[in-house]
Amino acid sequence: MSFGTRQVAPRLAAFAARYPLVSVELGLGDRYVDLVEEGWDLAIRIGTLRDSALIARRLAPCRTALCAAPSYLAAHGTPRTVADLANHNCLGYTLVRDVGATKWRFGKKSDIMVPVSGNLRADNGGALVAAAVAGQGLIYQPTFLLADDLAAGRLVSLTLDQPNHEIGGIYAVYPPQRLLPAKVRAMIDYLVECFGDEPPWDGGLLGELGQNT
Repeated sequence: MSFGTRQVAPRLAAFAARYPLVSVELGLGDRYVDLVEEGWDLAIRIGTLRDSALIARRLAPCRTALCAAPSYLAAHGTPRTVADLANHNCLGYTLVRDVGATKWRFGKKSDIMVPVSGNLRADNGGALVAAAVAGQGLIYQPTFLLADDLAAGRLVSLTLDQPNHEIGGIYAVYPPQRLLPAKVRAMIDYLVECFGDEPPWDGGLLGELGQNT
């Protein structure tokens, strides 16, 4: 839902101007949707894709950042290692495991699982960002959620002794069909054009994120 709201919806006006005969129905939600059963042309999915009969095209990487508000760091100190996270209030996302509510994944091979705990868990990344900006704790979320607050200084990116985990990727998926409808191809090509390997939300942040290489 957060990706659709923050990154897709603002770009639909330009798509409509380019393709004035195409109308778009945008469904926003975090539940797993059966495209064929529910009649959707395509979906955007984030992470490591499960095996399925769907066709997938990668739109962008999904990098992560570990962040906190300056007010939180002033009050509680700045973690320097993954072991330091045990001493911090870590805001947990309940819909995934790799950067979830009880464990966060780090390392060059994304093979270091670090236990975390905190006084807030949520099933929406935007809610966790709002709490982090207010100074409640550390947040470990995709950069497409965090970029605006990092750029504005409301959040500070933290670099630990292990690189951050990259959450698979961001994909457009659609049912296999003999001839892909022109409207679907146009939307997918447009999203690839908008995002790509260096998506706009990462901007100048890549040198600060402790990413895998």
